[in-house]
Amino acid sequence: MSDTAIRVVLVDDQELVRAGFTMVLDAQPDIEVVGEAADGVQALDLLRTTRADVVLMDVRMPRMDGIEATRRIVAGGGPKVIILTTFDLDEYAFAAIKAGAGGFLLKDAGPPQLIEAIRSVRSGDAVVAPSTTKRLLDRFAVHLPDAEEKAVGALETLTDREGEVLGLVARGLSNAEIAGRLFVSEATVKTHMGRILMKLGLRDRVQAVVFAYETGLVKSGQKDSNL
Repeated sequence: MSDTAIRVVLVDDQELVRAGFTMVLDAQPDIEVVGEAADGVQALDLLRTTRADVVLMDVRMPRMDGIEATRRIVAGGGPKVIILTTFDLDEYAFAAIKAGAGGFLLKDAGPPQLIEAIRSVRSGDAVVAPSTTKRLLDRFAVHLPDAEEKAVGALETLTDREGEVLGLVARGLSNAEIAGRLFVSEATVKTHMGRILMKLGLRDRVQAVVFAYETGLVKSGQKDSNL
């Protein structure tokens, strides 16, 4: 296995699920499963002694669920977390994204999607399509807390164009679609996103979408008339 391989930890209370994921992932030349855990407590113990780049985290587990485990991993500056969930619009997955997960993936996703998700999150991209995140937030925006003054103030640090890009990201547009809408290159859109994340102190695109909803930049159910 290459020294540059993506190191993955699997966290799921079902041994057969972990075995299936391991079989798929270890067959890839650039991915290595370096550890397994049956619940959040075991996962935290394992990550204290095992270096990992990405954690595949189940939501419903005994002792400590995936939400609390994700919150602690993120707070400790640990590896990026992909939440595994049974349902596309799952309140537990929403809570995990709020806890800092980079996104979520359906458990019944095929091997190509699983592999691509791991590679994407390792490179810093969103794990889930922005449109999927938008549907999630549209359903559960009622659970969002009121935006703090600090968050609103951070939004004001963005330029008009950066605010425009953030709004389009939150409405579910891809970089290519945003580039076409604004008549700029995809590289320019990526540059804007990098600056947005830096100014707002956010980890990734998924958190940027959540932030846009929290601050009221985008409202639940809001439609884009130009889509």
